[in-house]
Formats: sequence, C-alpha cells, structure tokens
Amino acid sequence: MSKILVTYWSGTGNTEKMAEYITEGAKAKGAEVDCKNISHVDVDTALTYDVIAIGSPSMGAEVLEEAEIEPFVTDLEGKLKGRPLGIFGSYGWGDGEWMRNWADRMKAAGARLFDDGLMVHETPEGEDIEKCKEFGAGLASF
Repeated sequence: MSKILVTYWSGTGNTEKMAEYITEGAKAKGAEVDCKNISHVDVDTALTYDVIAIGSPSMGAEVLEEAEIEPFVTDLEGKLKGRPLGIFGSYGWGDGEWMRNWADRMKAAGARLFDDGLMVHETPEGEDIEKCKEFGAGLASF
C-alpha cells in the first residue's frame, strides 16, 4: 500500500478542493494519504512518503505560488531523482503554461512525474471532480 502526501497552497480554495478530491481518489484505491497545507510540511518529512503530490494555483504571469510553494519545490528539486511525484493546480487565466513549465522542471530534476500534472480551470466541478479522483487513484498505483 502506498503512503502518499498530498500537499498544497490555495488562495481561493480551488486548489484545496482539488487536493481533497485527489485524496479521496487515492484512499478509494487503498492508499494511506495525508492531505496537508504546505505550511504544515517540510521537505524532509515529505521525503518519507512513497509518493508526493504538490498543488499550486497559477499565480501572476503563470508561475508557482512564490511564498511557500516555490521555496518548497526548490528545496525538493535536488532530491527528486527517481521519486514518484504528482503536480496539480487550478488557474483562472492563461493556457496552463505554469503547469507545463513546472512539469518540465520536475522531469529535469529526475522525478518520475505522474501524467504531466493536472489542471482545473477555476473551481473543480462536474467532470473536473472525477478527473481529480482519477488522478488520486492513479497516484495510489504509481
């Protein structure tokens, strides 16, 4: 059984909702999951999990949240070789450039990236909820 950390930063609650649905999907597949705001997680603790999933909304000119997510990702970056990783987040504008850049960055760091990340426009509703649950289920068997 996989032990998964789902950690996130959320300004409006959209990325937090995604984290909750991802957690639900992973638990439904039998994974042990801890879902925590990034402010309650440090890199050393994150590295004790079999799979790490990080959620950040698109901010500014399509970048990661800069106060908590960016420093966490930077600290984690050198420790990702061969490690299973999922990334996800919500956006309100643009075309998802922040997610593509983030995915490329994590692959370059050597992470085994699940599904090139998951993006949801604004609030997860309808089929987006199912996509989040499927993403979590996929992480459970990744």
